[in-house]
Amino acid sequence: MPEAPRFLIGYGERLTEPVPPPLGGGAAPPPYDLHQARDRLAPQFVQASDVALRIPAEACPEDRVVSAMTLHPSFVAKSHFPARLLRAAGFESVGSRPRHVTPELNMRRTSDPDGKLRYRARPGTESRATTELFLESTRADLNSWARHLSDHSEELTDEEEGIIVVEQYRMPSAGERSRVPATLPDEVPLEVVLHAAGRAAYGFVLDAFEAFARLLGVDVDLDRRLTVGGLCFVPTTVPSGQLASLAQFSFMRVLRPMPRLRFFEPIDTIPRAIEGVEIPLPEDPPVAPDLRVAVFDGGIRRNSSLGRWVTGRDAPDLGSPTDEYLDHGTSVTSALLFGSVDPDSEAPVPYAHVDHYRVIDDKSHEDPYELYDVIRRIDSVLNQNDYAFVNLSIGPSLPIEDDEVHSWTAFLDAQLADGRTLATVAVGNNGRLDRPSGNARIQVPSDSVNALSVGAASSEHGAWDRAPYSALGPGRAPGVVKPDVLAFGGTPAEPFLMVGDAASVVASHGTSFASPSALRAAVGVRILFGDRLDPLALKALLIHTAQQRDSHDHQHHGWGRVRTELEPIVMCGDGVARVVYQGNLTPAKYLRAQLPVPSDELDGMVKITATLAYATAVEPEQPSNYTRSGVEVVFRPDKTKFSSPSSTNAKSATFFGRHAFTSEMNLRSDAHKWEPVLHATVRKRGSSLHSPVFDIHYNARLGGRDSSSHAPKIRYAMVITVESKSTPDLYDRVLRTYATQLEALTPRIDMRLRVRA
Repeated sequence: MPEAPRFLIGYGERLTEPVPPPLGGGAAPPPYDLHQARDRLAPQFVQASDVALRIPAEACPEDRVVSAMTLHPSFVAKSHFPARLLRAAGFESVGSRPRHVTPELNMRRTSDPDGKLRYRARPGTESRATTELFLESTRADLNSWARHLSDHSEELTDEEEGIIVVEQYRMPSAGERSRVPATLPDEVPLEVVLHAAGRAAYGFVLDAFEAFARLLGVDVDLDRRLTVGGLCFVPTTVPSGQLASLAQFSFMRVLRPMPRLRFFEPIDTIPRAIEGVEIPLPEDPPVAPDLRVAVFDGGIRRNSSLGRWVTGRDAPDLGSPTDEYLDHGTSVTSALLFGSVDPDSEAPVPYAHVDHYRVIDDKSHEDPYELYDVIRRIDSVLNQNDYAFVNLSIGPSLPIEDDEVHSWTAFLDAQLADGRTLATVAVGNNGRLDRPSGNARIQVPSDSVNALSVGAASSEHGAWDRAPYSALGPGRAPGVVKPDVLAFGGTPAEPFLMVGDAASVVASHGTSFASPSALRAAVGVRILFGDRLDPLALKALLIHTAQQRDSHDHQHHGWGRVRTELEPIVMCGDGVARVVYQGNLTPAKYLRAQLPVPSDELDGMVKITATLAYATAVEPEQPSNYTRSGVEVVFRPDKTKFSSPSSTNAKSATFFGRHAFTSEMNLRSDAHKWEPVLHATVRKRGSSLHSPVFDIHYNARLGGRDSSSHAPKIRYAMVITVESKSTPDLYDRVLRTYATQLEALTPRIDMRLRVRA
């Protein structure tokens, strides 16, 4: 009798329970005492005030300015946010930006001969990551505070003593706001980003900016502006002689060239038919005809050979299509329906129906502000439809920046913040460009923390690497590991094969095709098990089961290459038990999740792999505090061992360490706590595992400060795989141990698994 299939185990959330928080330790003292801080900062505030008074009145809406305060790198955590200081000094935080600074002093921890820990101030010797706050105030309040701080005959209040966590203070210059190369031609389309959104009260900023621009002869298109979070993105045409003058506007965050849509570059990635080759197409409807997947791209022809599985739709107010865009849209859709096809075999039956929305037209290449219109078209569709799966293979031709979040990224993250939609986003084909300049880095909006950003792998077979054209990481912190995954995208030597018009086979390569191919795998798993696995769990599962190279590099490979077959994603081999946990996290609370280890001791070494993903609201005006939610996970492998006799919680061990993130860039000290995806593998002796658990703590912040008291619950998904070569029946032993809690997921349909996903 054949052995029963060992499918993925579900309902891991039944192994969780809330637990009291552990006792916290003391924080390091500030490096400066009050007198040092006052002496250091008073001249900086006076200088900033003097600079503010020289800004033209027309550039200061209602006589208000935006200044910059840099926190000491040791005090960037939400618990140190200087809210009381800002309130006492008459400031209001309107945003932030990551920055590197060499502090004048650092606190160093040392041990005395008696074993007690001590902190001593030492001169700073290296640049460290920190946060720079943008602060709004009137010029009068700034001047008053600067004079008050300088007058040592006036004592500081308890609130004002918060200056001890401040490293620097200054007034941003027009030169640093402008990121326009001197070589750009006159009257070039630009994008102005203003601190002028989030509240209706900030309407005065837009009115003042329009009046100031008119005074300079600058053309501002406020009708096409985009507002996301606390930022307003305004298309602007500026005579080159007025750039410096316009950049004086005090609420301007940045002035930069307007990016174009990246479309289908480089040219060798455009799909081309293989002469005389056609592929047999199935006659069947989709496996799950009621499940619909949204694609936003160049459109699909009415008489397309894919028509029985696709509905083509045009976004409102759209011009005519072009052949090039239609060809690309057809190829992207084919990749979602079939993956890379085999011309010698009939194409597989598609998993789901595709709604293909054409969002670009024959004027898209000409209009410098087209990306504003495209994002509105996508927004309109997503606001009116409830899609669980979305693919986006177009976007701005713009490598990401660490200190600014683009409107496309912020928009997409806001749409996906509830965790109910899985969106795959192509990272771009600019990987061959210059790396030191950042031009080879992933492109907007693949830096979205809530989406699954997909790069291209060079092969779908055994030997693979990042395809040379595929854009590289890192992403922004949070969201450092980007792309999230690779999927086969083709190369000139091993092209990605798709179904074109009249069932012809077309060949190409690009991240445009890797992205929908990865989404196809997630859709296949969803159809197999029904809605038991939500989109966030499917995202975690694709990352969890991705293949890693021996010489793995997160900047090149993300978390690995997505599996091309469903079987290794949804089934467990000998000595393997894989469990999915899904649920909600409550702010400031601790959730204890038991790992799926059988009650009887395991022999030899045990490999544990865990992936935790969550969805979060974001703040685009706060790149260094971008995600409003974060998690800390503590691994406790043995419930019988404690760090001290007075401990109430078992001793912790390293699991989700910082190594995956710190190798990418010099992160601020708490950055890893805000990463939206955690993934790691550890190996432990079976004899050292006694009721192992993860303690998961959900942190909430708003504007860089603690917001646990009014933050919402967030959705999470976790996948844990336990492997033991010496225990081939591990799967059955886990199910027996947790017989009343865990259940093997049962396929809802009869579907062959040994087909390419």
